[in-house]
Amino acid sequence: MSDTRRRVKVYTLNEDRQWDDRGTGHVSSTYVERLKGMALLVRAESDGSLLLESKISPNTAYQKQQDTLIVWSEAENYDLALSFQEKAGCDEIWEKICQVQGKDPAVEITQELIDESEEERFEEMPETSHLVDLPPCELNKLEEIADLVTSVLSSPIRREKLALALMNEGYIKKLLQLFQVCEDLENTEGLHHLYEIIRGVLFLNKAALFEVMFSDDCIMDIVGCLEYDPSLVQPKKHREFLTKTAKFKEVIPITDSELRQKIHQTYRVQYIQDIILPTPSVFEENFLSTLTSFIFFNKVEIVSMLQEDEKFLSEVFAQLTDEATDDGKRRELVNFFKEFCAFSQTLQPQNRDAFFKTLANLGILPALEIVMGMDDLQVRAAATDIFSYLVEFSPSMVREFVMQEAQQSDDDILLINVVIEQMICDADPELGGAVQLLGLLRTLIDPENMLAPTNKTEKTEFLSFFYKYCMHVLTAPLLANTAEEKTGKDAVVGSNKISAICPDNFQTAQLLALILELLTFCVEHHTYHIKNYIMNKDLLRRVLVLMNSKHTFLALCALRFMRRIIGLKDEFYNRYIIKGNLFEPVINALLDNGTRYNLLNSAIIELFEFIKVEDIKLLTAHIIDNFYETLESIEYVQTFKGLNTRYEQEKDRQNQRLNSVPSILRNNRYRRDARVLEDDEEMWFNEDDEEEGEAVVPPVEKSKADDDFSGNYGKFIEAKKAVKESEDKENLPKRTSSGSLKFTFSHSAGAANGTNSTNSKSAAVPSSPASTNSSSSKTANSPAPVMTKQAGLVGLVDYPDDEEEDEEEEEASPRKRSRLGS
Repeated sequence: MSDTRRRVKVYTLNEDRQWDDRGTGHVSSTYVERLKGMALLVRAESDGSLLLESKISPNTAYQKQQDTLIVWSEAENYDLALSFQEKAGCDEIWEKICQVQGKDPAVEITQELIDESEEERFEEMPETSHLVDLPPCELNKLEEIADLVTSVLSSPIRREKLALALMNEGYIKKLLQLFQVCEDLENTEGLHHLYEIIRGVLFLNKAALFEVMFSDDCIMDIVGCLEYDPSLVQPKKHREFLTKTAKFKEVIPITDSELRQKIHQTYRVQYIQDIILPTPSVFEENFLSTLTSFIFFNKVEIVSMLQEDEKFLSEVFAQLTDEATDDGKRRELVNFFKEFCAFSQTLQPQNRDAFFKTLANLGILPALEIVMGMDDLQVRAAATDIFSYLVEFSPSMVREFVMQEAQQSDDDILLINVVIEQMICDADPELGGAVQLLGLLRTLIDPENMLAPTNKTEKTEFLSFFYKYCMHVLTAPLLANTAEEKTGKDAVVGSNKISAICPDNFQTAQLLALILELLTFCVEHHTYHIKNYIMNKDLLRRVLVLMNSKHTFLALCALRFMRRIIGLKDEFYNRYIIKGNLFEPVINALLDNGTRYNLLNSAIIELFEFIKVEDIKLLTAHIIDNFYETLESIEYVQTFKGLNTRYEQEKDRQNQRLNSVPSILRNNRYRRDARVLEDDEEMWFNEDDEEEGEAVVPPVEKSKADDDFSGNYGKFIEAKKAVKESEDKENLPKRTSSGSLKFTFSHSAGAANGTNSTNSKSAAVPSSPASTNSSSSKTANSPAPVMTKQAGLVGLVDYPDDEEEDEEEEEASPRKRSRLGS
């Protein structure tokens, strides 16, 4: 029994005037030799460590509040509080403190608080050593009482003395009796004076007075007094709202009368602070600190009492998930949990942890999955708020639940998919709920909060889960609104025959913008998983359809998505863009925008400027080869001329390198027929292990790409090296039938795109936008013999004397589909 009686929480007041929980333990009062006196000791119940050691000073002012709180200040700006589990324990320690200070335990405060700056003045004024003399509590004295209360607010000493006088004489209840008389007589002047008096008494900031004012038999009269603000033409009807409009709904009957009373009191006091009292001025902002503390401790007590009543919470959960529960009842249950979670935000971190773990153990997440899928908008909104509290508290807990759910459940209904569907189906024209859910999804898939050392596999496991079970749900609206016309096996990869089904509906455009925002986040943070998804689904092509949208913000979202991809400077992405001729929609948007100098224009120019500044050679060559004639006329920025300059410089560098090749390497004696090697390449690249029409990306990042090649590709590398040793002729640029320069450097880009390396089948096709689907017509025209990081292969030289033969061969052969290889 003594354990629970002495059980306390230790609080300290921080700089923001909020109470910080320092821990729970057991308090005792013992003589401490080192301190030469009696002291309060609190030892932690978890490990017995010392949470508090405070000497009971004869001059320290201790205050007893709400029967279970003892509050005092040990130094300037260092306030302490002990919150007792039981009133008996509080009374016992209070008696010890009063015994040391020689005070009667019946008092609520042991010392009169004296401000140091006023101490001398106080000693020089003997009349102030007595309590403030209050005028008789009569109608004709109300103005005098109001003036007295208002005048003491500037002096801490006089505030203390007035508070003691009001307590000792039971003055508050006498004033409230006068209020009832004034209302009956419709004495407006008296009611205005009572407003000033009650407001001033609240600003005395004394917990002992609050206990009286906020008791059940006084609080409604206090609210009544505060209705008669002299600055208002008509009094507010706060009591009518609290008694008739605001209804206390017990979703499950609360049998504990003390808990019921505490809930009522907290609601009404919060209403007084938030609604009735005017916003305090700079000089008054500290006057209500005790009122804030009063509400804070009440909320802590309410949450603790509900949390400890497991029977009550279990019953709430049971009814919430019961199919027989009617919609009105379920709405009330969800709103209860929403308010319960909101109250929990006042708890300290360790208490909040315990609170949410209790909810998790009782099954809050499965319950949310059920209610978030309901038709009732209010229920869904409240469930979303509860879900946001849980995600904010512990994203890992939510992730763990959804992954376990996927393994244990046979159906396809997953909590995270329910959340995505709610985002997609938000009926609000402004998509307020969708924006909130987008933020929660981003938190859940953010690798930055998956770095907990206790579970290093969380990132890999969850992202694999998300892309397998959830990504198709997220992208469904995007794919549905960017449908393609081309179908069938013989559809040309790189064809731009995309039906311009651009959403003209503003709400749909907003939704697609939100989805693109999340996908852009994925590009930045999920390098491997999103790369696979984009290439397998040809997602960038679908996104760029939205460049045709009449909603500029949506076109900008599509452009931003592409910009993030190019910003990664990833070879796989670059080859994918070139292969699909995906710059064409962007350049069309630039041309359609005309001479308008707007955000879309600037964003497109910045995209090409980035390619120029970062000197991304593959993309530069592709843009110049295919679009320079169109872009050449744009002269208000130097971006495109700069790209062309870089292209020409790179071409010159390659020519100089070729000219510097030793003559022995150009000797025909060491030359081997390139067609022999070509047969090896054909055999390897024609191993078609992918679905028709889908691009395949290696299942590892760049750093692991060499391992992918080591099996099937080993012999090919050896043959390639052997041929390189015997090559002896220069590979010079030649003119195609269209008159454009064509480079026939063969390099691993061809391998990556599934084309032949030496006599590329598509190399002789004139370099024009119409043939841009053939990857090597873009990559081969790059002036640099590119060495990719993935394969680490050295470019092979094509021989000029075989060019005619090669071209004839190519014209005779059927067009091969390009594809991305490993």
